Amino acid sequence: MQKTILITGCSSGIGAALAREFGKRGHRVYATARRIEALAALETEGIRGLALDVNDDSSIARALDTVSREAGHLDLLVNNAGFSQVGAVVDLTREDLRRQFETNVIAPMAVSGQAVPLLRAAVEKNGSAVVANVGSIVGLFTTPFAAAYCSSKAAVHSLTDALRMELAPFGIHVVSIQPGGVRSSFGEHAEEAVRLPANSIYKPVEGGIRARAQAGQQGAMPADVFVVPVVDALLRNSPPRVVRGGTNSVRLPLLKRLLPAAMFDAKLSKLFGLDALR
Repeated sequence: MQKTILITGCSSGIGAALAREFGKRGHRVYATARRIEALAALETEGIRGLALDVNDDSSIARALDTVSREAGHLDLLVNNAGFSQVGAVVDLTREDLRRQFETNVIAPMAVSGQAVPLLRAAVEKNGSAVVANVGSIVGLFTTPFAAAYCSSKAAVHSLTDALRMELAPFGIHVVSIQPGGVRSSFGEHAEEAVRLPANSIYKPVEGGIRARAQAGQQGAMPADVFVVPVVDALLRNSPPRVVRGGTNSVRLPLLKRLLPAAMFDAKLSKLFGLDALR
């Protein structure tokens, strides 16, 4: 059965790979991004591109109105759009934290809320619908110099748990996707967003901070490989609550559970150069 699917954050990486994989399987895909020109490559492959700024309620409404007019329902919503704000906690400004949480936490909930009528229409037509929120394995543990991003993904996991329970009575499944390292331009964008003031007490370990921006790309799994089992899971009649994949998606959460907290902290501190400040 052909499903109607909308994915946010499709300009590159996981979003673009998901759009391609669903498209290859014959589903009707709406790939979205803030800039429609960023979707040109996907559109040449027969995927419908839509402009959607997840931080603009009117933009969300326009995109969903297009889906309503053209398809009448939405079987699967994938909230993938997001970015990583890198920097030591004490160096982050109020605006840095607001922007991180606005895009990574508030926006996917806003999109989900506006999509509920279309998701319920899918339940009436096909028996069920799915919301999938892209979190991260770093929502399960926190690393130095990425607390804004890690905490935003932890919040997404928590909100996703609540959505799962709250939407279940309406036949809407909710899934938490928790990637490890997946190859994309994510690291480049994270490095562009590094917050490191000239007078920062962490200036001596600038290399560690910039290494954190790229950490998820070291040995990362290709996005087109990562998405195959994810798509398999999301297309099940009863999708799992959590889908993990990518480099270190099992190892690092397991180490967090098994190692004493002091040892885990020490390993991460050394990895990103904090031991040099002692």
